[in-house]
Amino acid sequence: MCGIIGYTGKNDAKEIMLDALELLEYRGYDSAGIALLGEEGTRIYKRAGRVKDLRDLCAKEDPKGCCGIGHTRWATHGGVCDENAHPHRFGRITLIHNGIIENYRELTEKYGLEGKLASETDSEVVAAVLERFYDGDPYSAIRRTVLKLKGTFALAILFDDQPGKIFAVRNVSPIVAAATKDGAILSSDVAAIVPFTTDYFVMPEFHVVCLSADGIEMFDLSGDKAQIDWLKVDWDVSRSSKGGYPFFMEKEIMEQPQVIEETILPRIKDGKPDFSEEGIPDQILSDCKRICVIACGTAMHAGLVGKSLIQAMIGIHVDVVMASEFMYNDPIVDKETLVIAISQSGETIDTLEALKFARKCGSPSISIVNVKGASIARASEYVIYTNAGPEIAVASTKAYTTQLAVLYLITARMAMARGLWSEQELADYVKELSRVPRVMEEVLSQKEEIHRLAGTILNAKDVFMIGRGLDYSILLEGSLKLKEVSYIHSEAYASGELKHGTIALITEDTPVVAVVTQDKLKSKELSNIREVQSRGARVLLLIKENEVLEDDERFANVFRLPVMADAFMVMPASVVLQFIAYFVSLDKGLDVDKPRNLAKVVTVE
Repeated sequence: MCGIIGYTGKNDAKEIMLDALELLEYRGYDSAGIALLGEEGTRIYKRAGRVKDLRDLCAKEDPKGCCGIGHTRWATHGGVCDENAHPHRFGRITLIHNGIIENYRELTEKYGLEGKLASETDSEVVAAVLERFYDGDPYSAIRRTVLKLKGTFALAILFDDQPGKIFAVRNVSPIVAAATKDGAILSSDVAAIVPFTTDYFVMPEFHVVCLSADGIEMFDLSGDKAQIDWLKVDWDVSRSSKGGYPFFMEKEIMEQPQVIEETILPRIKDGKPDFSEEGIPDQILSDCKRICVIACGTAMHAGLVGKSLIQAMIGIHVDVVMASEFMYNDPIVDKETLVIAISQSGETIDTLEALKFARKCGSPSISIVNVKGASIARASEYVIYTNAGPEIAVASTKAYTTQLAVLYLITARMAMARGLWSEQELADYVKELSRVPRVMEEVLSQKEEIHRLAGTILNAKDVFMIGRGLDYSILLEGSLKLKEVSYIHSEAYASGELKHGTIALITEDTPVVAVVTQDKLKSKELSNIREVQSRGARVLLLIKENEVLEDDERFANVFRLPVMADAFMVMPASVVLQFIAYFVSLDKGLDVDKPRNLAKVVTVE
């Protein structure tokens, strides 16, 4: 949560930072601000609201400078107001902060800061402690301050008497940095760096980086110079722009065939799933007695699909656990439990901490993430990157389906490692998985029809979604998407549970989205649909295009899905559910990419 940017060099820092903050706004958009360090000292411009409001303020003030830091905030400590917006200044210190300082009250008391702070934030307390320790040596002040902090932090710092220099340090919360042709830049997200260079590095925890117009230096907390491990962006930099679409969410939905193909094809060799590039030995897949998937939100919903696949096809027990609850429910994980951690950003703090706990218990681990060098990737024994490229819209779409693609690959490789499938069974599975991008393109070509169907729930107060088996798993995600971007109350239910209480919520004209793609459950699902129809519900049905509905006149709104093997039907159905949420939000005139109160990357517990 919270987006941070820093630039120092020969160009106008203001414009670079404002452009970057607009790109980073998905990480938080309660308030925004910049600080410029120049000949007149440090000047701060900040306000509650969106980055566009900050841009308006800067247009009036027209600040100048070639060295600065900027921030877009998701509020944790202190309400949404100008005073609590970052950057924060205390004495000679100006900083921006992503994370939470857990002991800020103790620090306030210890250093006599009560009544001396201009904001209600924990971040300003860090600035005040830095000021207390600063004697002209930035490294010493940062080291002494960091040793006093408890919690998570990514800090970018300006010292009044260190012109042209930005200092940074972090614990858990991410910072990436890069040298440009005319200076240096840092950010909480690589997407803000790619307009300048495709070479970057992830700051190690508890190291201090100094950016200047001449380049970048990094030191450990002992003051010893540290080596920088450079990475390269491996996706088309144009993916970080809207590409002519009105919102990133639509663009990212439309990109799914391409990114799924880029996720699958490099990992199929000689017609078989292959993780040799990732260095994952078959033993880790063949020897585990059970699997525990750790994830949050959309990633957890992907894990639920993986659970259904693996239990049905491999025959071993799979738990899917909310990462935020994992450590507090006395988890049973050991060396025979394969832990799979799933996170788009690779920085989700609950998932990261749960993964670290599991590894301490001796569990082998595979992480499925989208960002190279992310914290979860580094904390895991093995990592599989989803190759989705940057996902800017807060509501996840292509990251979700590429996570599913990886779980399909893991399932097949696990079946191979355990000798469960014949050559023909494996060939049929891989062939069907390889069809997914083309089938998705078929669905995407019908987006105007999906738009029409989405109009049937546009004015709903409540929407219910029902299905069984894999259909229920994807409806949990479809329901979350609708809630996230349209603010319509939506719940997904296993349709067999309707008569155990939920059906009491069905009233005349209640919209119900039903998904029926599993042959062995079709008759039961259709029976459950009739139950809600008999109570006046208006049903929007997603079903295979080759299915014959005996009472077709009962269904005014039907979307026919391209036919795949049952295990793969979640892919085309997911695209329809994503587009339904998108078009409802679009037609309501909402900010599709930036839903209220949300941030893309959750780096606080």
